[in-house]
Amino acid sequence: MKLNKILIGVLTVGVIAFTTNSCRKIEEDGEVITQTGTGTGTGTTENLILSGKITSNLTLKANNTYKLRGLVYVTNGATLTIEPGTKIVGEADKNGGLIITRGSKIIAEGTVNNPIIFTSEKPVPKRGDWAGVVILGAAPTNSSYNGQQGIGEIEGGINNAAGDGLYGGTNAADNSGVLKYVRIEYAGYAFLPDKEINGLTFGGVGRGTTVDYVQVSYANDDSFEWFGGTVNCTHLIAYKGLDDDFDTDNGFSGKVQFGIAVRDPLVADVSGSNAFESDNDANGSALTPQTAAVFSNMTIIGPIQSTATSTNAANVNSLFQNGAQIRRNSAMSLFNSLIMGYPLAGLFVDATKGTATDNNITSGKLVFQNNIIAGCPVPLKYGAAATPTGFNLAALQTYFDSNNNSILAFGSDAKITGPWNPAGTTPNFAPASGSPLLTGGVFTNPLLAGFTAVTYRGAVKDANDFWYASWTNFNL
Repeated sequence: MKLNKILIGVLTVGVIAFTTNSCRKIEEDGEVITQTGTGTGTGTTENLILSGKITSNLTLKANNTYKLRGLVYVTNGATLTIEPGTKIVGEADKNGGLIITRGSKIIAEGTVNNPIIFTSEKPVPKRGDWAGVVILGAAPTNSSYNGQQGIGEIEGGINNAAGDGLYGGTNAADNSGVLKYVRIEYAGYAFLPDKEINGLTFGGVGRGTTVDYVQVSYANDDSFEWFGGTVNCTHLIAYKGLDDDFDTDNGFSGKVQFGIAVRDPLVADVSGSNAFESDNDANGSALTPQTAAVFSNMTIIGPIQSTATSTNAANVNSLFQNGAQIRRNSAMSLFNSLIMGYPLAGLFVDATKGTATDNNITSGKLVFQNNIIAGCPVPLKYGAAATPTGFNLAALQTYFDSNNNSILAFGSDAKITGPWNPAGTTPNFAPASGSPLLTGGVFTNPLLAGFTAVTYRGAVKDANDFWYASWTNFNL
């Protein structure tokens, strides 16, 4: 494809309706190109449609708006580069989405003042208007596909006729590109029950990939989900999603630091909504690599918003569950964080299915340390293993207390300045004067190697720390 035009390749030659002088169909190098608008793409604004497969390097320019028509695949080792300030919309009711396949890359590097925005094209948008963003890589996973251990097929109805839906491999350092200063809004598509495309889905993405400053808002399933892989992420925001905020499966072993989650008290998923949900796999097997994600400095703002926890819990959608549900032989760890306002439990260690999850606590693979649970009517919950292990709720409480964790009666005791600011304003996640979050950050555990050592807990240092402002949008 010639580089002197902003053109989009389309896999199949279909009939595309267009209006004279407002849309042009051009055939070049054997591809079908569609443009809507009146300019040439140089110094003018165009509305351009992406459809089918992108098989060679392509740059999306900030002066254009791009529409995803159906699932658009970046394949054949191509790199999709997106300029700062570019807007990409999913075509209304067409399940538009972007799939970065194994071996291909996305370079979406916005700036604090010019973020890259993926959103709905509807004038009155809602969650689920389009499918979402999926990135697939060649890092290790415990999934299997057609007898191939270590290879998975991503969920959500992604076309796998050419292997475009496969993820996983042996390269822990695999590089799928860059996501930085990116917003993803109103995404999520339920292909089948428990087979959804999330706001942002990672499958076997390696630690050579950069993911920093990404906000997912109003997702129609999970905000962020990782299936295997080793990618490290920082500065993530999950805002008013439907299901889980941070979901880890199938051997994900990356590190995530500085994250915020905020829930709408009235909106939860029929499957039960948690902030963290973590499985080794669906069966709780002992397959390796084991899910061993490590999170630190997370501020989790659950659905219970009143200071009077005992009364306000009744006003929360009954489908909300736990701040962190660690189950099915997961070894996910959480450090230096706040979990606030979840109705069933702050921390639920669920050993009821598969290899007993509590074994990961006693072996030191699953660590819960230097955290605060606030405003959760049941701070700790334990689901006993089918085969008794000797672990119980009392043992979980002893472990919790001995690892410098603490419990606050009400969410207001955490003294977050303004996590539920009125509509039209940016929430203030800074710990106020006297907040226990201002101190207590500890990074001596070996699992925290490579993290940024800070002295505070939660995602925000103090009133001068506004990393979650400017590039974000909480006023949708």
